Amino acid sequence: MLFVTNHPVLTGPETPEGRSLRFHPEDREPRASLVYGERLGPGRYREIGAERLFARLAAGDARHILLYVHGFSNPPEERVFPTARHLERRLRELGAAVTVVPLIWPCGIRLGYLRDYFADQDSADMSGFAFARLLGRFLDWREGQSRPCLRHLEVLAHSMGNRVLRAALVRFVERHGAVPAVFRNVFMMAADVANETLEPGRAGHTITRAARNVLVYYAPDDFALRTSKLVNLANRVVSRRLGHTGPESLERTPRNVVAIDCDLVNDESDPLGHTYFLDDGEGRPGAVLHHLAFVLRTGTAARRPGLRHLRLLPPYRRRRGAEPSPSSTASSRASAVSSRSGAMAKQSRTWAALPSPKP
Repeated sequence: MLFVTNHPVLTGPETPEGRSLRFHPEDREPRASLVYGERLGPGRYREIGAERLFARLAAGDARHILLYVHGFSNPPEERVFPTARHLERRLRELGAAVTVVPLIWPCGIRLGYLRDYFADQDSADMSGFAFARLLGRFLDWREGQSRPCLRHLEVLAHSMGNRVLRAALVRFVERHGAVPAVFRNVFMMAADVANETLEPGRAGHTITRAARNVLVYYAPDDFALRTSKLVNLANRVVSRRLGHTGPESLERTPRNVVAIDCDLVNDESDPLGHTYFLDDGEGRPGAVLHHLAFVLRTGTAARRPGLRHLRLLPPYRRRRGAEPSPSSTASSRASAVSSRSGAMAKQSRTWAALPSPKP
């Protein structure tokens, strides 16, 4: 698996295949420079450089390159790479030809220790400088190619990874004056940023300028973000989290922002209701995975044009092929989203997106 990181690394001797790498076991200060690498196996990595990494992605079989920006307290070998591999495998099973590339930033490794939380916030903001350089490096590489690169570039940022994404795009704008619409979709998953950040004049507005679609997945019972809010309040930072409430005012965000209510499905994948973009509790692709695959395949959040607020339903509770029932709060009928043929596709036909009440 290919990856890009500003995590401190220890390097071995130079070889024709590249230098061997190890993530530094103690130093987690974010670096301004980037390492473009490949994971060869458990704990085994090598540096391959930006040109080789971009060329390999362009020559691969994937139609979509999905940059995965992990969240708070995620060590690379124990959490980031397993999540990225599983995400790629499931999306391919669901018909989305995707290659996942983790963007690894240095964060705490003591999952659940709130004393790491603010240190990780600082690390996320500082990592923006490095990953802004990644965007610039990619754009320079793309301009130098004799044939256009036809891969769709996508981003899935989870939790505090959305802070890294936002910081990177802000730094890019500060240096270049504007950000190009380089991403097809940006998936903001359980975003640990303020819920008004996408509005004009706010730092996160740059995200809406960089993508064709910005999909905000949120869950009011996300326990981790509820804790995040309390920790921020204790430090006199008063803001509700985007991944907890969705956009504060959807009407004040650009038209390419879509809010997706995951309240009915998030606790099926994670007891804390926070990491809900993988499998459900029975090892099957969850509703969010089905929706991710649908968006990647079609480039739209829903079959109905212009729909900006959706609710996801559990995909396995109804008899396969049965019509979804209207929600007690929905004003219109549910529209079932179907995918390609195959076992996983048949299951995905029991998934539905419901129009939710306006926030």
